[in-house]
Amino acid sequence: MGIRVLVVDRQPLLRLGVIQTLAGELANCAISQAGNAAEAIDALWKESWDLVVLDLALPDRDGLDVVKDIKAARPKLPVLVLTAHPESLFATRALRSGAAGYLSKDSSPNVLVQAVRRLVSGGKFITPAVAERLAADLNVDTTRPRHELLSDREYDVFVRIASGQTVGEIASSINLSVKTVSTYRTRILSKMGLKNNAALAQYAIRNQLVQ
Repeated sequence: MGIRVLVVDRQPLLRLGVIQTLAGELANCAISQAGNAAEAIDALWKESWDLVVLDLALPDRDGLDVVKDIKAARPKLPVLVLTAHPESLFATRALRSGAAGYLSKDSSPNVLVQAVRRLVSGGKFITPAVAERLAADLNVDTTRPRHELLSDREYDVFVRIASGQTVGEIASSINLSVKTVSTYRTRILSKMGLKNNAALAQYAIRNQLVQ
């Protein structure tokens, strides 16, 4: 009996590419797709799966929250995060949220197939770059850096602000109101003890959190 995979991504062409890659390499692989978090959670309850391939940039919810929901509902179901978000920014948080693997969309189809095989066999998959970062995190002083105090959503907003996005642009891209994003910004500044967006950007650059 083949494996059952649910591919969750907002981009139809990306979903099709993943489906074609896996179908061409994995025998008897049954693959379904979802374009947002709501569709994914609905499919999760209706059918059984061997793997979820999940993007973090979903139109209706934060991807890290979806990882947590999947693991709460199906603790043994592996989740492979396949996203455009840089490994240096989100890999550690995704793994802490319960993902069994993290892969960039820049990866080759062969690496994707390798990751899927590893996860459905009960293993985990991370690239050497992520492994190096995780090892570095273990050696960090016990005093946590200020950005580690942020929730996943706050961290996402923080990175976007530090990258130069306006509150309006952030609200549009993650499907929140401008007021909500402004509230997140206020919380971020308070938690990190910083005064303005320029200070956030300087902190992010100093800590190599943005390019």
